[in-house]
Amino acid sequence: MSEKPIYVLNGPNLNLLGAREPEIYGTETLGDIEQLCANTAKAAGKIIVFRQSNAEGELIDWVQEAAAKGSGLVINPGGYTHSSVALHDALAAANLPKIELHLSNIHSREAFRRQSVTAAAVNGVIMGLGAAGYPLAISSLVRIIEGKSKA
Repeated sequence: MSEKPIYVLNGPNLNLLGAREPEIYGTETLGDIEQLCANTAKAAGKIIVFRQSNAEGELIDWVQEAAAKGSGLVINPGGYTHSSVALHDALAAANLPKIELHLSNIHSREAFRRQSVTAAAVNGVIMGLGAAGYPLAISSLVRIIEGKSKA
């Protein structure tokens, strides 16, 4: 197992997955997604730290923690995607591979959701694949961490 875990951070309202607008976000719960991530990481010989918060400051603290203790970061910023310059700045300062993830395709949503202020601070963005995007993000990070793919 890797000494440094891959952090998987989830923003506001993602604790409501499975019940909140399943026609947009799917029926998987955050617990289901955590299990998908853990299984994907384990198959690659890695471990994860999986967290969710509705608080912007807590997410920023965790991004900073990931930069200090992690090997990579997957972040679904939720609604902070469209508004948090502070989260963007934390991501930009975090010197590790980072992937932004969205369950839905933000470009096919309401006009205010089509802009990501955080995307410019990450290596890549995965969106519109539902829960299946999480294992893809972890697998992609593993490739970057192991030098098999460009960051």
